[in-house]
Amino acid sequence: MGADDSRRPGGGQYTIGMLLIDASVYIFRAFHALPASIAGADGRPLNAFHGYAGFLLGLLDATDESRVAAAFDESLTSSFRNTFYADYKANRELPPVELTDQIAGCRELTEALGIATLSSPTYEADDLIGTLVQASDEPATIVTSDKDLAQVLRDHDVLWDYARETRYDRQGITTRFGVAPDQIPDYLALVGDTVDNIPGVAGIGAKTAARLLSRFDTLEAMLDDTASVGASDLRGAAGLADKLAAGADQARLSRRLATIVCDIDLSPAQRDIRRREVDSEAIEALCTRLGVGRNLRARLRDAGRGARHE
Repeated sequence: MGADDSRRPGGGQYTIGMLLIDASVYIFRAFHALPASIAGADGRPLNAFHGYAGFLLGLLDATDESRVAAAFDESLTSSFRNTFYADYKANRELPPVELTDQIAGCRELTEALGIATLSSPTYEADDLIGTLVQASDEPATIVTSDKDLAQVLRDHDVLWDYARETRYDRQGITTRFGVAPDQIPDYLALVGDTVDNIPGVAGIGAKTAARLLSRFDTLEAMLDDTASVGASDLRGAAGLADKLAAGADQARLSRRLATIVCDIDLSPAQRDIRRREVDSEAIEALCTRLGVGRNLRARLRDAGRGARHE
């Protein structure tokens, strides 16, 4: 599905605006989806590189944007969130060396294709993307499968789950989760997130969380007035009030973990995401160093033909 083929539920085409890529999602997906037998000339696995390169080439072919950035996660253990909750993402295994060796190559490729890249030892890719969104008046298309990023969507922004050929605007997020994008941190504070090891409130699931947030708008409103929760006509209201009272501290912690930071102090250079010219020499050198096969190498040589830059 090309970018211009996607339409809003009410009619009309999506405007891509600036294109912000959650790169690590697609690198990890490629690593786990493609066989390790996809290797370079020296026998080392190149499955993540191949999959990510294919994704990136397809994405750039489907779009023609002059402002593009890709955000990368540097570490699973050094986020500022780990400073106040040591178990944040503790359920995830660190990437094996077979993957970490390829991540650097994926970033080099992204830069050689003229795309600005961002990463931080303190902030996650979500935070970097959220900051770029909030710092610009331009509509944004966020390429990711991560529901957390829905919380930064403004009226003309779109979350594009590229692999599933699905796009969500603000109304689409509300339809999918039963809560508005602005309520996603409160929603995750209640239900938790097993992917990121965010605890949530014991005994409260997705449907119940959506019903609570349809009545009380925010987590704080319901935590500050659990008596009203208990007196409501919600199913099991008294039990819900007890769960919220018992899990109040955990809920507030979970909301803090789930909230994307949108005011990182980025330098002018980091904020400059204008697409640059493709560096063919850098691509050739990277392919030679990694031992990339001739088919992918040929596709990468042709990358950028017809691309529009400022």
